[in-house]
Amino acid sequence: MPATPTRDRISPEESTPKPLRRPDWIKVKAPSGEVHKQLKVLMRKKELHTVCEEAMCPNMGECWGSGTATFLMLGDVCTRSCGFCDIKHGMPTLLDWGEAERVAQAVKSMELKHAVITSVNRDERRDGGAPIFAMVIRRIHEIMDDCSVEVLIPDFKGSIEALNIVMDARPEILNHNVESVPRLFKSVQPQSDYANTKATLTNAKKLMPNGLTKSGIMVGLGEEIEEVKEVIRDLRSWGVDILTIGQYLQPSKKHLPIERFYMLEEFQELEEFGKDLGFRWVESGPLVRSSYHAAEQVRALSEGFGK
Repeated sequence: MPATPTRDRISPEESTPKPLRRPDWIKVKAPSGEVHKQLKVLMRKKELHTVCEEAMCPNMGECWGSGTATFLMLGDVCTRSCGFCDIKHGMPTLLDWGEAERVAQAVKSMELKHAVITSVNRDERRDGGAPIFAMVIRRIHEIMDDCSVEVLIPDFKGSIEALNIVMDARPEILNHNVESVPRLFKSVQPQSDYANTKATLTNAKKLMPNGLTKSGIMVGLGEEIEEVKEVIRDLRSWGVDILTIGQYLQPSKKHLPIERFYMLEEFQELEEFGKDLGFRWVESGPLVRSSYHAAEQVRALSEGFGK
């Protein structure tokens, strides 16, 4: 009797997709140098966090080497669990109300002309931590009147009351990232909502018409380029002035995989597309992140400030 045919076994290694090979044009400079060391000591001394470190930003070496950093407020534990982000998630500790003063003093110590402030999500709070954003904006303006402030805020679950607390402090730039296309929200950022992103950005422009609003999107998570263009159209229709587009880079094997690397020509195409729609500034490239070249944006668009 002939043997019953059997299916060849597939090893776990064979069934797991191999990670994509990183293109030659994505080269990350490792953090180094005396300025980088000094900034790291300063952050630890003042018990501060930076999104540069927590999110493993590929530009940390370049930015820290030039004496700039993006401060991470409201602790270092996020209430959301986005599939792309390396910041810890879970139940955070109580808010540290002295954090705003320490950030402001660090900005002064660094003699910054432009400070970028962001935070984890604090969904356990009705105000999302908005009062601390307002505190740090006002305090930086008080002790450094020539320093502009950019805040990269959560969506506050679409709360206009929380957003108004931040906008009343008059940041020069209000930033909230859309991150991905609507079709991928549930896998990329399951606790977020496209409608809340729209509400945050449109309401920010209504509350401060002469101020600057900003948003960014990652590519390489499985979206189609036409979907990216549709999001860019939405952002412009919501009054966003500054747009950033960058390649998603997987922080670790437990995070969402990279579906593909965009070509340099595609980043250029998206940049031109955004400019044609009327954005006042577009940064588009493999290593572009939300605060990349932020100081240059401020200098170039300073006439648009609503202070």
